Amino acid sequence: MNTAETDAMVQPAITVRDLCFNWPGGASVLQSCSLDVPKGEFWMLLGTNGSGKSTLLRLLAGLLQPESGEIQIVQPVGFVFQNPDHQLVMPTVGADVAFGLVEEKLSIAQVRARVREALAAVNLQLLERRPIYALSGGQKQRIAIAGAIARQCEVLLLDEPTALLDPDTQLDLVVQVRHLVKSRGLTALWVTHRLDELNYCDGAFLLEQGQVVDQGEPERLKQRLMQEPNSAI
Repeated sequence: MNTAETDAMVQPAITVRDLCFNWPGGASVLQSCSLDVPKGEFWMLLGTNGSGKSTLLRLLAGLLQPESGEIQIVQPVGFVFQNPDHQLVMPTVGADVAFGLVEEKLSIAQVRARVREALAAVNLQLLERRPIYALSGGQKQRIAIAGAIARQCEVLLLDEPTALLDPDTQLDLVVQVRHLVKSRGLTALWVTHRLDELNYCDGAFLLEQGQVVDQGEPERLKQRLMQEPNSAI
């Protein structure tokens, strides 16, 4: 293996350095926030309400602009909202997955192939013609993920994607994302409040008052938070 190949293997998919963000009016959200997410791994982002988790994810996705600091992230990037109804815009499953491909110069056959491959990746290949309104919450989140897969995204950013799901569906979704990371070489950063979801990731970050205060082995962070009586995670 040559040096270039070795460097590519160790290069993070997401790098954040000294990131700062303030809302209009002066409310500080992120203060010199730094982190690295290794390429091809599934990491989670923990923190109390108001710690800056969702803001950080939106900065990574380019939905917000930082006051200062540096962001480097492998493109393309897919973003999955907490509520999938905020991002599913077409009447049927197949049309919604294809929607993100409109700016690519693809033939109709190529679009159909991308859609079918993406739906197969999330085990919903039989629902291509299903109306969006007829889907469950978990199915809608999988369709949002399928849209990112169809666009061949390298990085998935997921903002509490299980917050509105029942316990069984929550587990199904986190297992599905872990499988996609391992089988397709994706990199995923998942915001969560649920400590049981840490059982499925490669690593985790703990965010407090806009800074990463701990990171690493998920089980260690899980035990730390369980032992902190004032933790609102």
